[in-house]
Amino acid sequence: MSTPSTAAPAATGEAAPELPEITGTTPSRRVRFLAAWGRVRSWEFWPSWAVYAPMVPVFAWLGFRYGLTTPALSNPGIPLGGLIGESKWDTLSVLPPEWIVPSAIIPVGDAEGRLKQLDATIACQGWTYPIVLKPDQGFRGTGVRVIASRREAGEYLAGCRGAVIAQAFHPGPHEVGVFYTRSPGENSGRIFSITGKRFPSVVGDGRSSVAELVWEHPRFRIQAAAHLERLGPRASRIPAAGETVSLEAIGNHCRGTMFVDAAGLITQDLTAAIDAISRATPGFFFGRFDIRYADEAELRAGRGFKIVELNGLSSESTNIYDPSTGFWQAQRVLRAQWRLAFEIGWANRLRGQVPPRVLDVVRAWWTYQPS
Repeated sequence: MSTPSTAAPAATGEAAPELPEITGTTPSRRVRFLAAWGRVRSWEFWPSWAVYAPMVPVFAWLGFRYGLTTPALSNPGIPLGGLIGESKWDTLSVLPPEWIVPSAIIPVGDAEGRLKQLDATIACQGWTYPIVLKPDQGFRGTGVRVIASRREAGEYLAGCRGAVIAQAFHPGPHEVGVFYTRSPGENSGRIFSITGKRFPSVVGDGRSSVAELVWEHPRFRIQAAAHLERLGPRASRIPAAGETVSLEAIGNHCRGTMFVDAAGLITQDLTAAIDAISRATPGFFFGRFDIRYADEAELRAGRGFKIVELNGLSSESTNIYDPSTGFWQAQRVLRAQWRLAFEIGWANRLRGQVPPRVLDVVRAWWTYQPS
């Protein structure tokens, strides 16, 4: 089998234009029906409002008991606890530096000046392409892109109006989301869940285009719009028999990566390592580390991994999106997760932290725009 060829995703949001305009390939009506039916049948592809609708009475009860905005105190060191609009760079930069993927911030400015700053960062840090560029303020993988060349970097920076985080591309082929919680005053916390991430790829047969291979795959066709938009003209290429073509290199469910429950990776050594990192991070008690690693044995031993991102209150215990997890089983996990967010926030409130006003939270949501 040949070396996987990585198709760099576009620096856009999750919305996709009509597929025939992108690929020149129109799947049959039957295939389109199967894709639509797959989205209906598999709850992991439902819109967020449908997934969270049963949580409304839970939020109402917890809000009545603890105060609606109390969860924003679950991470006093992050604005609004990491609910919306926080700077990813500010959050990342307070982590112990030896544990994070080498990163730099490219502030707002003209595209040419920012590209020169990126050139200087790459030279100073000794990085090589590919690298990763992402908005400093983003949500659900929006705008995250693997950049293969200086030309692509220039195009990305010209199209991104806000501050941008640049990161070295971690060579480890594996990624997990480690969800951690700790109550204030406790000496140690726990790993609530670990989510493994399986990046999508298709294998050529020497006859079919990449687009046709996507449409033929029972899972990938459900998110064909996202896959084929990123591929662009490359979707029309016919890969050789046995050639593996990567559809996504970013570990985000919305972009096609499959999430699986990886609770078997939880060990005392890994828990101790994550706990030490968390306790060294001021004002952090609740959230998810996105981690890249190369060797599973090293990860279990609590070493050999790097943190790509830390998400606070808005993060999920993403193991719920494992295809084998039923909807109501996922609801139980969400209830447990959010109960902890309220309880941790309440504990910090008892320690003197003041929750934000409801109006402040609503304003933050209303005015939020990804950079």
